[in-house]
Amino acid sequence: EEDKYYEQVKEKIIDTETTIIVKDYSKNRVILDNYYEIGRLLVEAQGGLEKSKYGNKLIKDFASRLTKDLGKGYSWRNLYNMKSYYDMFSSNKILYALRTKLGWTHYRELLSLNDPNEIKYYIELSIKNNLTYRQLHEKIKSNEYKNLSEETKEKLIDNKKPELIELVKDQIVISNPNNEEVIKEKILQKLIIENIPSFLKQLGEDYYFVGNEYPVKIGDRYYKIDLLLYNMEYECYVVIELKIGELKKEHIGQIELYMNYIDDNKKKITQNSTIGIILCHKNNKLIMKYCSNPNIITREYVLN
Repeated sequence: EEDKYYEQVKEKIIDTETTIIVKDYSKNRVILDNYYEIGRLLVEAQGGLEKSKYGNKLIKDFASRLTKDLGKGYSWRNLYNMKSYYDMFSSNKILYALRTKLGWTHYRELLSLNDPNEIKYYIELSIKNNLTYRQLHEKIKSNEYKNLSEETKEKLIDNKKPELIELVKDQIVISNPNNEEVIKEKILQKLIIENIPSFLKQLGEDYYFVGNEYPVKIGDRYYKIDLLLYNMEYECYVVIELKIGELKKEHIGQIELYMNYIDDNKKKITQNSTIGIILCHKNNKLIMKYCSNPNIITREYVLN
C-alpha cells in the first residue's frame, strides 16, 4: 500500500521538476498544484488527516527513497512542508481559493500559522502590496495581525474595510542605535527621520512622507507640525505629533488645530479628512476616553 503512494509521490515530483525546466507562464500554478497533490498523497498514505498529525516515519522513509531514486535531495522537511501546505488549504474553503496566488517561498512563511483568518490576512496583504517573501517574513515576525484590535479583526473577517487608524500598531518601535538620550521631541524626530522607511512601514501600507517641522500659519503666529504624512489608499493626510512624556489633554487640542488647518488649507475636496496620531512615551486612556474626535488616536513608542 505504501509503495503505491510512494510511486505517485515520485511521479508528481518528476512532473514538478519537468515544469521547472519548461518555464511556461503557468509554472507557479503547476508547481503548487503538484505540491498540494503530494501533500494529499502523504496524508492518505499516513491514514488520513488525523493520523498524519501523530507520526512522520513514513515521510522520512519516502524522503530517503526519493533521494536515492531521483538524486534530488527531497528532504523530510520539504515533504513535511508539502503535507502542511495541503493541511492548511484543504480544511478551509476560503483559504483554498488563495492557495496558488503566491509563490512557494511565501507559503512556506505561512506554514507556522494556525489561525485561518491570520493566514488569509497575510496572503491578501502580500497580493495587494506585492510583498517579497522576506517582506512577508518581517510582517509575520512583527506580529502585525496579532497587534490589530479585535474590532479590526472582525471587520477583516467580514470583508469590511477597516478605518485607517485601526490599522496602526499599538506600539511603534523607534531605532536608537547610538542610545541617544531622548529629552526633547526634536531628538525623537531626528531618530525617526534617520530611519523613515522603517517608521512608515510600522504605521502600515501606502504611507508617504510629506515633511517634518511642516510650517503652518494661523493668524499672525507660525507653528510647526512634527511630521506630516499622506496615505494613498485612504487618500488623506496624517498629522503626527511627538511627545516624550505622558499624554496630556492639551496635546489633543494642539493636534486638532493642525488637523483642521490641513483640512482647510491643503486637503482637496476629493480627499478624506485628516487623521491625527499622537506618538507619546506613555498613553493616558482616561484622557482619550473623553476625546470626541474619532480621527485622533494615540500610540506609545519604544526605543530600540
